[in-house]
Order: sequence, then structure tokens, then C-alpha cells
Amino acid sequence: MTSLHAVVPLRIHSFESTAPGPRLIVLGGVHGDETCGTVGIERVLAELDGGTFTLLRGTLTMVPVANPLARQRQRREGERNLNRLFQPSTAPADYEALITNLLCPLLDRHDVLLDLHSFQSAGDAFAMIGPRDNHGGLEPFSRAFEEGQLALHIGTSRVVEGWLDIYAAGLAHRASLPGGAPVDDAALAFGWGTNEYMRSQGGYGVTLECGQHRDPAAPDVAYRAIVSALRALGMIEHAEGAPTQPYRPALLRLVSVTDRTHEEDQFVREWATFDAVAQGEPIGVREDGAILYAERDGFVVFPNAEALPGTEWFYFAVESDRLL
Repeated sequence: MTSLHAVVPLRIHSFESTAPGPRLIVLGGVHGDETCGTVGIERVLAELDGGTFTLLRGTLTMVPVANPLARQRQRREGERNLNRLFQPSTAPADYEALITNLLCPLLDRHDVLLDLHSFQSAGDAFAMIGPRDNHGGLEPFSRAFEEGQLALHIGTSRVVEGWLDIYAAGLAHRASLPGGAPVDDAALAFGWGTNEYMRSQGGYGVTLECGQHRDPAAPDVAYRAIVSALRALGMIEHAEGAPTQPYRPALLRLVSVTDRTHEEDQFVREWATFDAVAQGEPIGVREDGAILYAERDGFVVFPNAEALPGTEWFYFAVESDRLL
């Protein structure tokens, strides 16, 4: 284990109203190079302390930097991705497992999660939600309406569904390749992040991707989302002149993920998240010259020109028929 375990603590801020109500937790800095959530949280903290907002009911907890080691090292991960294998462990093997063991009981005490992130490619902010209500084995859930309503109120132009389904499909594809490892419960559990854990404990959560890592507008996106979530949940007063109706964003569904298989795999151009492509349009070229074409009309999501071989290169999304 790293010697920094004992010297990189987790900072947590909690506010309790005397009136009962929702229990909201907001996370920033799950990845160390994603700073917008931290800035947004610190701004809300200052305004709560300064009296700009008053917590009318419920509980609000905010964690400005959920992965202090990664932030200290100014990179995405401390020792591994905190937003994978997000489950308590009896024998934590790394720093992120220790932090997970602190965060899981904290999430257990809340009903609602807002997790603030940013992404590597260019593109506009968007929200990510979980599955529709279901009793299946992958991610059973019964609070899709509440989760969808929260996503509608935080003000992005797009909402995306389907993460865990596509993660599982990506595992199955890798397992089908020569030498691929079989998909077991441990492999599926690695796909669990903060929101998957929150849903497994009876709550619900929304991930907000606030924009590109260095987008100067991203911290304001994070700040406005926190305030909008608090208003939507009735935890602070609604500001005079603020919109009373939720936004009506475009709803997209992830349908596939494509791995980079060789360091010479290249995109045909510089893609931004949510760039639209038509069926048959080229997206990338493999090292052997094989061209990857869009499987149907849709959108490129999370293109990562720096992806390591064997990891996710880009996702593909289409318009969803889900009603929020």
C-alpha cells in the first residue's frame, strides 16, 4: 500500500436542517484531473456559510475532492479508478479501496447522489442516468422516475442512459476474443461506480459531465447543477425569476463501445462528444487499415484519442425512446 494512505484525508461537509426532507450527497473530484465539481461545491459551501442560501429541510453533504490522492498527484487516478469496483471491501488493496470504504457508508445515509465529472474530449455538458425500472439481474431499479426528474432539472441539453448495459456488452465482446477472460461477477462488479452503488442501496443518482476538463465554463455548470438540484428537491428557496419548469433535453442511449486495439489505431478526424454521424460514415482506422464505420445514424460519445490499447476508444449513442 502507498505510504500516503495516512496523510491524504477525505474532507466532508454536512448541513442538517431541523425539518425532515431529502438527503442529498454531492461528490466532486472522483477523478483527480476533474476539478470543476470541486470548484462548484466550494462555491455552494461559501454561499451556504455566507447566508446566500439556507437549507430549509433535509440533509446536504458535499465532498469537494472524493479522491484526494489523485488530486494531489494531479492525475485521473491515485492508484486506480475510484469510479470502478465501487463496493466496500474487507481487505482493501489500494488507496481507492480505502476511500471507497469511507464513501460507501456515507452514501448509505443518503437518498440522492449528484456526482460531478468532466471529460477528455471537447463537447457540451450532459447528464447520465441509470436503467429503467426493472427486476433484472444486472441492475434492478425502481426509482427511474425520480432519477429522471432530477436529470431534467439540472439544466443540460442532453441526458444519456445505458452505461452498465454497454459496459457488460464490452466485457462480453472482450471475452469472445482469443485469450479473452470469461465474464464473471467480479468482472461485472468492476463496472460499478458511485451511482450503481447508490441504486443498489435503494437510492438514486445522476452523474453530471460538466464539459471538457479545462473548459472555463465547466465549474459554473457544476455550481448551477447543485443549486438546481437543491431547488428541485425543495431543500432551498426557489429564486425569483428562475425557471419553474424542467428542461427538456435530448435523450440518448449508449448502444456500443469500441476498444482501441493498437497504438496505431487512429480517428479519421478529431471527434467531440456528441458529434453526429450518419450510418456508414467512417469514424476510425485500425492499424491494419480496416475502417470503422458508424453502424447507424447516431452520435460519437467519449472519443479518446489517447486511449491505451485494450481500453475504451469511443462509445456510440442513438436517440432513445425513453420518456422522462
